[in-house]
Amino acid sequence: MSTVLPNIERLSARVIRILGLNPGPFTLQGTNTYIVGTGRRRILIDTGEGKAGYPSLVRQALREQDCKIQHVLVTHWHYDHIGGIRDVCGLQAGDSIPLFKFPRVSAADEEIGGKHLSYSFLSKDEEVFKTEGATLRALYTPGHTDDHMALFLEEENAVFSGDCVLGEGTAVFEDLFDYMKSLQRLADLNPTRIYPGHGPVVENAKKLLDDYIAHRNLREKQILDVMESGEPREYTAMDLVKVIYKDTPESLHLAAAGNVGHHLQKLQKENRICALDEGRRWKSSKL
Repeated sequence: MSTVLPNIERLSARVIRILGLNPGPFTLQGTNTYIVGTGRRRILIDTGEGKAGYPSLVRQALREQDCKIQHVLVTHWHYDHIGGIRDVCGLQAGDSIPLFKFPRVSAADEEIGGKHLSYSFLSKDEEVFKTEGATLRALYTPGHTDDHMALFLEEENAVFSGDCVLGEGTAVFEDLFDYMKSLQRLADLNPTRIYPGHGPVVENAKKLLDDYIAHRNLREKQILDVMESGEPREYTAMDLVKVIYKDTPESLHLAAAGNVGHHLQKLQKENRICALDEGRRWKSSKL
């Protein structure tokens, strides 16, 4: 059962979470957005998907803290993280709010639904954003999306993980090869806390990151064990599912095949398997 989260909650001396009011099977309790800092101007991380009640929550939190938004940092392009940008910027009429994110690899133009709104794209990894009481280091962590950004909060040894790591369950991803590298990058920071894009705060951060990595490595080992056993042969993703997920209901096999497909693409990038028939069949590079 999911943890119940209040719409607005102070999580530390310098972090306040505001829910995006968009609960669902993929967003859990809703998108987590965060006001970060201790002074009169603070940083907002993500903006939800534009639900009607969200701007009022942001306005309430800003009023209670007697502060304004210095700028917005966007973890990635998914609508449940950018949909509230126009409303947030409208809260400070006459006071423009810079919007920062990493650019997408696959799209030259990223539009925001509003006049005079555009992103300032980050041109380098580990760019630092400072506000009173908080220092945030932008980390390029692709995998969930090609533009994904996590943020390291130096004062707390904490990570705002976006959708790279969730507070409950596991995350989805576009590219497992990149995603695993991003998970390891976050694990190497040895953070004590994770502020995720969805779900509750993670206190045992390093363990969760290690568990994410171990889970994917176990699935990869299962795939290779099948492909490298016995006589050389070719496999489709569904062939592998029928062996590895034999105790899983068949109604879930199609979704499992998609997951296996991500692993196969990663293994191909590592030259551990070969793709045949335009990626419809695969075989081990060892056999």
